[in-house]
Amino acid sequence: MAVSLPALVLASLSSAARADSLPTPEPAAHSGQSALYSSGVQVSPGAARPPAATALSWMVTDLRTGKVLAARDAHRPLPPASTLKTLFALTVLPKFPPNEVHRVAETDITGLQPGSSMVGVKEGTRYTVADLWRGVFLASGNDAVHTLAMMNGGLPATIKEMQDTARRIGLRDTVVKSADGYDTPGQHSSAYDLSVIARAGMENPEFRRFASTRTARFPASGGSGAFGIQNTNRLLVGSHGVAQYPGLLGVKNGYTTQAGNTLVTAAQRNGRTLLVTVMNPQSGQPNDAYNETRSLLDWGFATSPTATPVSVLPGVRPAHPSAPAATPAPAGHTPPVAASQTSHISVSGWTAFIFAGGVAAAALAGALLVARRRARRQGGPA
Repeated sequence: MAVSLPALVLASLSSAARADSLPTPEPAAHSGQSALYSSGVQVSPGAARPPAATALSWMVTDLRTGKVLAARDAHRPLPPASTLKTLFALTVLPKFPPNEVHRVAETDITGLQPGSSMVGVKEGTRYTVADLWRGVFLASGNDAVHTLAMMNGGLPATIKEMQDTARRIGLRDTVVKSADGYDTPGQHSSAYDLSVIARAGMENPEFRRFASTRTARFPASGGSGAFGIQNTNRLLVGSHGVAQYPGLLGVKNGYTTQAGNTLVTAAQRNGRTLLVTVMNPQSGQPNDAYNETRSLLDWGFATSPTATPVSVLPGVRPAHPSAPAATPAPAGHTPPVAASQTSHISVSGWTAFIFAGGVAAAALAGALLVARRRARRQGGPA
């Protein structure tokens, strides 16, 4: 029975759609990380037991090597609060030069949710991009996040790009519903994913600089002077009864009603840098996220760097795709097509999508070859 070329193509695409819906096997790159999917505390063999921590999820990682020294429920999906701003920064920070000046429009700061943390961005005032990033990292300003997101094409586009970045760098537990980490139904991340984000971010000198800045001056309304802002990471600055941690490099803290306290912290000692992520401590004590992070950092630095790790994070992956040589993107900008092409793929289904695309392409090529052979036999063009 003769089968038309369109029918063959349609059948191929149908097969691709079915393949996209199939369960995705665990990629080989993650096969050595099964311990991190186990519940409870996982620790390096032979290492001392980590200090008791009430956080629902936490992880201690060597920033340079990616060795995971210990973890508790590392892949447990939990609300991230403002630690999600690290993914926002990883996505948007490379796009605008720090000295670029932006005059804030009314639409830049509309739609902020009740109770949002603010740095004090005002309509009609001019800010450099660096000013806005200091507002994000130091004051955790959702108004600064929204302004940068509007510069980046709007909140929906930015959220899609953040999700695309999450897939690109290998996150497995992160679903983005807001740019600033505000409690939103369906939004979650994990200690594992936040550690991967921070590790990728610390590869960027500007990310490191903003994450470690303790104090700064922020432009006042209308450009009439400036006022002081201080980093809300109490381990970095030493405030609210929390002593400054020696060698702290910062990163990001957060709090919301649903997330509780969350904290991602990097610190350096004797040429070694550790990364600790804690999510939602349950002790009910003041500063519990900071105190538990301090204890985990002390334990990590006391653990031998040659200890067998629980797991090893994959190498840091680029957060932004390379622009095609034939159609280079404007300097500092990611082509919007990259986000739109993958924004509909579930985090667990990206491998199936790539496989399905290959199936469709192979079937299409086969159909074209059959058509060409039939055309030769029938005296048509070769």
